[in-house]
Amino acid sequence: MKRAKKLTKKQRRQAIQFAEYMVSGGAFFWTGYVVFFIADKGFGWDLWWAKLTANISGWIVNYLLQRYWVFNSKRLSKHQTQVTERYIFITLVNFLLDYIIVAALQSAGITPYIGQFGSAGFFTVWNYFWYRFWVFPEHTHRHKRHATV
Repeated sequence: MKRAKKLTKKQRRQAIQFAEYMVSGGAFFWTGYVVFFIADKGFGWDLWWAKLTANISGWIVNYLLQRYWVFNSKRLSKHQTQVTERYIFITLVNFLLDYIIVAALQSAGITPYIGQFGSAGFFTVWNYFWYRFWVFPEHTHRHKRHATV
């Protein structure tokens, strides 16, 4: 019988980080899903405004959890502006992609309530890599400014 290999400290840390990422992603998804339902069914808003409101709510929850729990690092506190700018940038890209995915699925006859699950599957993988390696990286690089003559 073959014994399972023990995880290295780094592998264990990455596995825990991914589990935390999944929990915070779930908090983002369900916050947005509930707000979407309220905006759509409760207020009767069209897809654009319902998705935008839902995503803003989810983004707030997501940023706080990702920045201060999942990818928490003392080094990042020195780069708060850069981290926030990157988060806003990728979030805007994500919103447009999410809207296109959900709207395309809706035009194909799939309700946005189901479409959001399909979209979430894509963003679960997409965002993990963006957050881990670009938005909240373990190592940040300062851009060296060169003196010009």
